[in-house]
Amino acid sequence: MTTLKTHSFYLAVLLTLICSILGTLLGGLPYLNVIGALVIALILGMLMQLYRPTIIRARSGISFISNKFLRLGIILLGFKLNLIDLAHAGVKTILLAAIIVTCTITIGYNIARKMGVEPQLAILAASGTGICGAAAIMGISPQIQVSAGQEEKKREDEVLAVAIVAILGTVFTLIEIGIRPLLHMTPTQFGVLTGGSLHEIAHAVAAGGSNGPISLDTAIITKLSRVLMLAPAALIIGIWYQKKVNRGQNSGHQKLPVPWFMLGFIIASVIGTFVPLGTTTLAWLVKLAYLILGMAMAALGMSVNFNVILHRGRNALISATFTSVILLTCMIIVSKSLF
Repeated sequence: MTTLKTHSFYLAVLLTLICSILGTLLGGLPYLNVIGALVIALILGMLMQLYRPTIIRARSGISFISNKFLRLGIILLGFKLNLIDLAHAGVKTILLAAIIVTCTITIGYNIARKMGVEPQLAILAASGTGICGAAAIMGISPQIQVSAGQEEKKREDEVLAVAIVAILGTVFTLIEIGIRPLLHMTPTQFGVLTGGSLHEIAHAVAAGGSNGPISLDTAIITKLSRVLMLAPAALIIGIWYQKKVNRGQNSGHQKLPVPWFMLGFIIASVIGTFVPLGTTTLAWLVKLAYLILGMAMAALGMSVNFNVILHRGRNALISATFTSVILLTCMIIVSKSLF
């Protein structure tokens, strides 16, 4: 069994690494460079599903990469976030992130529930949309307490929610890149828009980077300000879900874990800001982050279960789409008005 898992892991590494490298190469070509290497890697991962026997053999490794490598990539991206720059961004950016996360999760959850989506899937999809995609779903999921017989359904909800934010994140990345000329925004405004509205940090990086370095840096700061909301959001959602959704169930009071990768991200940010590593070293660490994130995006694409989405996840996908449209519309107004 261990040997099978080892083979699955190395096969998954090979497949996702190919997608990530191809995404990098294709992302440097004319026209495709506006899409971005990370989004291309995710699309390539989706196309890999055409070879189902290979994907099935690599399934456990793909699951590991989509979860752990995404966290590792975010940790390494911490080297790109200069805390002094974040401080210069001021209270306005942090406050905006808190408002985005709170309003998006609240609106997304209520729209989903009105459309008949079950509470567990509704809160996971809303959290992924509001905070930071798959990483948020994996961070929030441990806070959702279910009975032993519901564990398999919980895992299915996790996959559904990850698939939904992966698909919508890709779609809205392409939409925002496409409508950019029509918005007449400054690079800073477009960076705030992408960082404030897109689901995955990889999507924000891809879309923000399509408009130059100023948009990219602003997108990263804005998006990572939302990522910083993950720990308090996880605690609040865990308490709320236990008291409101699990009301009447004797599930007990369990310790609510804080996602570990946040500590690594903060440490990397501190090191990148205050330790004189040199620009070359920092640049290579960031390139490594993009490579690993590309692998994680490809793994997410390989994990999308289109049949489950079409059947059980249809309303969840529709409600998350409505939420994403509302978020994009509000962020266009906020970006042009306040930045």
